[in-house]
Amino acid sequence: MARSCIRARTAGEAGLEQEGEISMTADTEGDRYLAELRMELTGMTLSEREEIIDEIRAHIQERSLESGMTLAQIVGKLGPSAELAHDYNNGILLRRASRSRSPWFLLGVTYRWAKTGIQGFGLFLLAFSGYGMAAAFFLCALLKPLFPEQTGLWIGPRGVNAGFRVGGVEGATEVLGPWFIQVALLIGIGLMIGTTASVRALLPRLKQSSSLLRRSGEAEQVG
Repeated sequence: MARSCIRARTAGEAGLEQEGEISMTADTEGDRYLAELRMELTGMTLSEREEIIDEIRAHIQERSLESGMTLAQIVGKLGPSAELAHDYNNGILLRRASRSRSPWFLLGVTYRWAKTGIQGFGLFLLAFSGYGMAAAFFLCALLKPLFPEQTGLWIGPRGVNAGFRVGGVEGATEVLGPWFIQVALLIGIGLMIGTTASVRALLPRLKQSSSLLRRSGEAEQVG
């Protein structure tokens, strides 16, 4: 009888040890994934980074309880930590860009998204063209006092020409004179404001599109 109790106790202790080893291995693997993810998350505040880590940790625990999947399977569905961090980094950038009025910052964000697909490239092209034309009008406003005969708005047989022209435009008449400076500045400011508003309005749609593609990819993996 005593031997049976000893054997039962030994078997029970072995089972607990084995369960503890499995739990320890799972925790270690999960902590390793979260540690790698934390290192890959850049360009954000500490609170934003920890909020993401807590979100992923809660997701792993929830999937483990509901689906009965192993930790390796759950981590596999999440994908490499570098790719997941890249998505979150872009999401943080988009959130900040949607509130920013800095042309340089918006241009940098759209350039980064231009590498992700045709929609991102289209948005970058819009930002680059709009800010580029605004800069061109500002430059013309600066050049008008220095080169009054070569800078302006001309109307002639060949149509309308504006900007800086070496030697002017043959057969055309410059119609604005010194008022060209004010007109060029107003057009440049209008282009800056319009481009900024357009980019800020389209960035959330770009984020939504990216999220839909990601969820579609996860659904295909599950299927």
